[in-house]
Amino acid sequence: GQMGSGQRLDVADLERLAGKPAARRLWDMAEEAKALTRAHAAEAGVAVHDGIAHAARSAAEVAHAHENAARLARDYGYDRITPLDGPALSALIGTGVYAGGDLDRGAGHLDPLALALGVARLARDAGAVIHEGAHVHAIRHARRATETTIVQTGTGRVLCDHVILAANGYLGHLDLGVAARVMPINNYVVATEPLGPRADALMAENVAVHDTRFVVNYWRLSDDRRLVFGGGETLGYRFPRDIAAKVRGPLEQVYPQLRGVRITHAWGGTLAITMSRLPLFARPAPNCLSASGFSGHGVALSHLAGRLMAEAVMGQSEGFDTMAALPARQFPGGAGLRWPLLVAGMGWYSLRDRLGV
Repeated sequence: GQMGSGQRLDVADLERLAGKPAARRLWDMAEEAKALTRAHAAEAGVAVHDGIAHAARSAAEVAHAHENAARLARDYGYDRITPLDGPALSALIGTGVYAGGDLDRGAGHLDPLALALGVARLARDAGAVIHEGAHVHAIRHARRATETTIVQTGTGRVLCDHVILAANGYLGHLDLGVAARVMPINNYVVATEPLGPRADALMAENVAVHDTRFVVNYWRLSDDRRLVFGGGETLGYRFPRDIAAKVRGPLEQVYPQLRGVRITHAWGGTLAITMSRLPLFARPAPNCLSASGFSGHGVALSHLAGRLMAEAVMGQSEGFDTMAALPARQFPGGAGLRWPLLVAGMGWYSLRDRLGV
């Protein structure tokens, strides 16, 4: 439920990757994504709470965060980020395990399920027909834009003038070109029992938090004062038997004062990452558009992706083409061997997390 600023990469990396003009365009599009998401939330009656804190583990990471905040204020006119030293961050988020970081008051957090249901309701009221549980088995793409695409489901087929692939981590192998560049990853979340007055000692303000671990920890307080904490990842589509136990470890590392706290809810979901951590916009066929691989930054960017794909279907493709021009490398081994090779890579980075490297 975190609606972050910018793209998944910071602007310095974007400038090196795509040049300063393109980096500025991507930043502006991400700001548009936040505004669009806030507008959808307001129309759906979903509250958005301002503020996301970025918790860094080392002095070098703190310096990088502060440098990024200064660059955004100087070169991009974005002055909503407040640098925080260790004591200031600790006072804000109720734990001393981080070296410092920053607070972005232009970012925000919300209940993502309420937003999904609200946007579905708005789409239905606008005339869209939503068929839940309609499993797509295959797509036979048209060879020309004037031809019809056939989408095969479990009970029949759908003839389409345009197809939008918007399944993110749930796309599977429906399109091997996308699958070779987008990796599904499971991520897990728990909610504690209502904490009452204890919640005030955890969060001095109603902000969300994420840290700099490769397998990122992220959390916020719910409206009924539960700690909603995410941590732990696995590749593929198989979930662990005990999600609560998997997430309890990182939760108690961040908040040792909550050791033994009762966890009342535990769940998981499948997101998707790319090699560059930038989203993959692509045209798999003449009348097919795809956007996925939001790499944990999709609360806002997926709303923008929807608008850009709708505009492209109507013939206004400038925004979509800007995103589609970003480099999009395949994972080593392509769609077939990406999992075993990435498992090895994630194991290495998870070890670095545990060692604090």
